[in-house]
Amino acid sequence: MKRVKPEEMRKEYKRKDLGKGIRGKYFDEYKKGTNLILLSPDVAEVFPDDASVNEALRSLMKIARQSTGLTKRST
Repeated sequence: MKRVKPEEMRKEYKRKDLGKGIRGKYFDEYKKGTNLILLSPDVAEVFPDDASVNEALRSLMKIARQSTGLTKRST
């Protein structure tokens, strides 16, 4: 692939100018640093930032732990 200086950018590139791609080249790095979750628009309206989402989910986790606790059987 021929190197072109930034001031010599072409108006159009052909596929052969880009070289051979490598499938999954950055996949492992991507998995390490990404935990992106997309919220539905109606949910995103209620939670203005990531801190409020995390707080709500931690509260839900606490309630779930409390409600699934084992109870004694009556004798």
